[in-house]
Amino acid sequence: MPAPARTEKIVTAATLKPSASVLAFSGRPSAKVKPKQVAATIARNVVPPLVVMIIILAVWQILCSGAGATLPPPTQVWQESYDLIAYPFFNYGSQDIGLGWRVLISLQRVAYGFGLAAVAGILIGAVIGQSVWAMRGLDPIFQILRTVPPLAWLPLSLAAFQDSNPSAIFVIFITSIWPVIINTAVGVRNIPQDYRNVAKVLCLNQLEFFFKIMLPSAAPYIFTGLRIGVGLSWLAIVAAEMLTGGVGIGFFIWDAWNSSRLPDIIVALAYIGVVGFILDKLVAALGTIVTRGASAS
Repeated sequence: MPAPARTEKIVTAATLKPSASVLAFSGRPSAKVKPKQVAATIARNVVPPLVVMIIILAVWQILCSGAGATLPPPTQVWQESYDLIAYPFFNYGSQDIGLGWRVLISLQRVAYGFGLAAVAGILIGAVIGQSVWAMRGLDPIFQILRTVPPLAWLPLSLAAFQDSNPSAIFVIFITSIWPVIINTAVGVRNIPQDYRNVAKVLCLNQLEFFFKIMLPSAAPYIFTGLRIGVGLSWLAIVAAEMLTGGVGIGFFIWDAWNSSRLPDIIVALAYIGVVGFILDKLVAALGTIVTRGASAS
C-alpha cells in the first residue's frame, strides 16, 4: 500500500514579513518624523493661543484708550512697567527687587506647604480608602473643613505660630491637602479586587502593598488631586502674602495698589498666571511619567 503523500509548505521571502511588534522593537523607526509634521504640530499648539492673545490685547487697547477709562491700556503698561518685564531679576535692595525674585520667594513657601500637604494627603487618603470606618468617621469632617476659605485660617495660624512665614506655609498646607486626600481615597477604593487577591497570595505586608499595589494603581487619582492642590496652594500664597507682608509676589501687588501703580499690578498678575500654568504642567508631566512607569511594571 503506497504511503500517503506529504504536503510541504514552501517558505518564501514573501511569507517572512515581520510583524508590527517586531518592527517596533527592532531598533528601526517605523516612520520618520518629517520637519513639516513638527512645524504643523507647533503651529496647531502655538498659533491659536497667539491669535487669541493678540485679539485680547487689541480689545483691551481700544476699551482702555478712551478719556473715561480707569485701567491702563497695554501700551501704558509696557511703557511704565518695562523694567519689571524686561529685567525680572534686578536687585537694588531689600524691597526693590525684580518680580522674578519675588516669585521664587513665594515658590519656596509653596514648596514647603504643598510638599507637606502632598505627603500627608497621600498617607491619610490611603488610610481612608482602605478602612471603611475611617472613611465614615473622617470623610464628613474633611468635607466640612475643605469648604473653609484659605484666608479664614490666617488669623488662627498667626496666633499659633506668631510669625508670618510659617503662618503662610500653614495656610498653603491646609488649603491644598483636601483634594489630595479625597482623590487618593477614591483611587484606593477603586483598586481592582484581583490586585488585592494577588497581594494576599504573595503575603505582602502593609508597606509592600502600599508601594507595589496601592500607589501604582491609584497614581492617576493621586496626581489629579496633586494638580488641583498645587493650583490652590499658588492661589493661597498670593492671598496670604497680601496680609502677612514680606517680599513675595502677593505683597508686591498689595504695595503696588497702595502706591496706585496699576501697570505694575497687571504685570504681576501676568507673572502669577504664567507660573501657575507652569506648575500645573509640571505636576501633570510628572503624573504621566509615574503612571506610565507603573503600568509598564
